[in-house]
Parts: sequence; C-alpha cells; structure tokens
Amino acid sequence: MADVPEPAAEEGVALVRVRAAGINFMDCLVRKGQYPQPPELPAVLGVEVAGEVDGRRVMGLPRHDGGGYAEVAAVDEDWLVPLPEGASFAEGASFLMTFLTAYVPLTRQLRVEPGSTVLVHAGSGGVGSAAIQLARHFGARVVATASSEEKQTFARELGAEEAYAYEDFAEHVRADLVIDPVGGELVHQSLKVLNPLGTLLALGYAGGMWPHVDPALIVGRNVGLVGFYLGRLMRLRPDVVRAAIGELVALWDEGAIRPVVGAEFPLAEAPAAHRLIEERKHVGKVVLVP
Repeated sequence: MADVPEPAAEEGVALVRVRAAGINFMDCLVRKGQYPQPPELPAVLGVEVAGEVDGRRVMGLPRHDGGGYAEVAAVDEDWLVPLPEGASFAEGASFLMTFLTAYVPLTRQLRVEPGSTVLVHAGSGGVGSAAIQLARHFGARVVATASSEEKQTFARELGAEEAYAYEDFAEHVRADLVIDPVGGELVHQSLKVLNPLGTLLALGYAGGMWPHVDPALIVGRNVGLVGFYLGRLMRLRPDVVRAAIGELVALWDEGAIRPVVGAEFPLAEAPAAHRLIEERKHVGKVVLVP
C-alpha cells in the first residue's frame, strides 16, 4: 500500500471513485513478470473496476496498463458502462472481463447450438462460471471440470449437468466445444475428447503455458483450435467489444446471467487475494474493495 498522486483528469477520461476492483489471473502474471505484454513499471495493477463518477454507478475497464487497485482509477469514457440497478459494486467488478471473454468467441467465432455438448474447464472460476451460464442460455448441455468436489458441486449448481476432476473427464466426456482457460497438459486431452467438427477454445494458461500442437492432431480428427485475447480485440476492434457489452448487459438485466462473487478482500490484503487465486482455492470472482 502506498500513497500516490491521483490520475490526471484528461479529455475523454473519467476518474472513477473505485468501490470494487476485480482480480484477473493476468494480474498475477503481470506481478510475477510473466505476462507477454507487461505494462511499463512502476504500475498499479487492475483492469476492471466498479464505482462512481459524478453520482453515476458505473463499471469500467481502465487503460491497458491498469490502475484499478486504487481508490481512484482513470477509465476512458468509451469503456464506462452503467451498473445495472440492484447490482452490487462487487458484481460490477466481476462482470465485464469474465463474461466478455466467454461471450465474444461464443457469438462471433464459434457456433453453439441447442443440444451441443460444451465442456467448460475450471467451471467454478470467474470465466468458467460465466461460460457455464452463457452456454446454458444458448441451449447447450454443459459439462464442467474442477479440482475438488466442492468446486464440482458449485459448477453443477451454476448449471453444469455433470462435473469431473481434471484427471477423470477424458473417460466420460465427448464434446462439441471445449472452453479452456487452464491450458497446460489439458490442451492435448481436450483435443482428443472433441467430436468431429468440434472446437477447442483456448482462453488462458492458468495451469501452465500452452504446449505445441501438431496440426496432424487437428486435421486427422476434423477438429479446430481457436484462441481469444480480449485486450488485443479491445484495441483493434473496439466496436465488436462494445456491441458485446451491450448484449451482455441486456442479458444481465433480463436475469439470464449474473456474475458470481466468490470472495472480497480489502485493498490492503491484495497479496492474500492473489494467493487464493494462484493456489486455485477460489470460486467465482475475487474482488478487492478499496
């Protein structure tokens, strides 16, 4: 914790009085120097906040170099979104990153049809919990993986029809789509459980860096491998991301989806919050409350 000057007010930039800041796994990677596109140091972590601007309750995505783990964060007006009525600030700080990461590829890159089987890895986490809700909304049959019986139960409560440990899913599941924020050794296993014309959606590497994939494994099985990275899409196709935000907020307003807040920590306890995520003991989204 340190006192630093508040961000400077600039044209087109709002200074948000932060009431909650979402923690994403990328924050842990930046802190450890393992993120592929790190911010210039020194930096304040945090790319997702909810708070107040001139009496308005908002949620927003600070600039790519972060700034959310603070009492005040600078957010471009274009990336401010009204917080739905009745939603808490913690829910607002848990919504945009997780749901966009699942929703944009599910609606722009892939086909999820009623009756499709969707396997969601890390189904109890932030992205996983969003993906389960969205896949169910689109009419899919959802199966999840999680590292403990408690987390598997949590995934089933969210809407997964079945849930398995990581070491067991390959024996039980055949999927049309695999949503994978874990990476590591799960990549090859996931490709092998795909039905013909199925797709593996790679979203992250919380469980280890992605391995090299032999194209023969893809061609021979008539399957696909698709990747998604929200930060780059925000820079290159902001129109796509803003349209998706509008669609997601409408779904939230309808009650079709809702962010899951698993834990809240005071800002001073950010190290403990990071440990909870890195040790993979959390469910839902972990949030800091300045």
